[in-house]
Amino acid sequence: MTESLGIVEILGIAGSVSLLSGWRLYLTALATGLAMHFQVLPLPEHLQSLQVLANPWVMGVAGLAAFMEFFADKVLWLDSLWDTVHTFIRPVGGALLTLAVIDPADPATQAIAFILGGGASLLAHGGKASARAVVNTSPEPFSNVAVSTLEDVATTGLLYLAYTNPVAAGAVALVLLVLTLALMVLAWRVLRRVVLRVQDEPAPSAPKS
Repeated sequence: MTESLGIVEILGIAGSVSLLSGWRLYLTALATGLAMHFQVLPLPEHLQSLQVLANPWVMGVAGLAAFMEFFADKVLWLDSLWDTVHTFIRPVGGALLTLAVIDPADPATQAIAFILGGGASLLAHGGKASARAVVNTSPEPFSNVAVSTLEDVATTGLLYLAYTNPVAAGAVALVLLVLTLALMVLAWRVLRRVVLRVQDEPAPSAPKS
């Protein structure tokens, strides 16, 4: 797979990678590295800078972090704490991955890609964190596990689709962007209802002496 990519395909891959990094940064890096290491995902010559992800040390660190995230993301409220800690990490990681997709011969384009990639990752992270905050209002733990597992599967599948079908990568990025915005709006409405319900509850009466 050595054919050159057009600007639409390159932007589609960059957008998909940055948005997916906002969901699962470590899984995105690990899955990409493993796919290249086992030659399941032969990258075009233009994207060979991503080959660093196939380095055993990089895969080891990404794998350990992905393993920790896999379990932390399925525990009530621990997932939100994990998301809070990664508010800075995911956008930076997404920006760096996006940077690796853009032609290094064009510094101006790389600078723009770095900024937009970080912004897209931050947006996706915000949508994910908002959705998980809503899920955490449910007292049972099964919804956390179900939503987290769905994110794991979706991230892996969409990432593979974005790399193997550059034309579809743009559609993947667009769908992710719409889904992220929808999650943020839905989460804001649900959390607003929860806050209003708590405010409307009567205060407990003081015990009589």
